[in-house]
Order: sequence, then structure tokens, then C-alpha cells
Amino acid sequence: MEIQSLTISERIMLAEALWDSVVAEDVEIELTGPQKEELDRRLAAFEVDQDKGSSWSRVKARILNR
Repeated sequence: MEIQSLTISERIMLAEALWDSVVAEDVEIELTGPQKEELDRRLAAFEVDQDKGSSWSRVKARILNR
């Protein structure tokens, strides 16, 4: 199958079907050591300052204003 020959809509549907097949297996995805360390670091930083970050509308505005 030549993926580029598919329409955008067909590629999106293919991606959704692939994702659904992964989710259907109900298998826990293991994190690597560095991924776990990064998540722990971020959680610790959040617990210190409780900064919830930016709202989606602010993030989107920053992206669109570049």
C-alpha cells in the first residue's frame, strides 16, 4: 500500500484503525527508565510550585501568533 496515494481522510481513518487495534489489545506499555525519570522530575516540580501551566486557549494563541 502506498500511503501517500491515500486521501487525507483515508490516512486519518487508517491512523484511527491502527490506534484502535493497539487499544483493543489492552496491554500496558512499559516506559523506559529515562521516561520514568522525566515523569518523576515533572511531578516533583509540579508538587513544589503547583503551576498548572497554560490553558489550551492561551497555548493555541501563542502557537498561532508565531
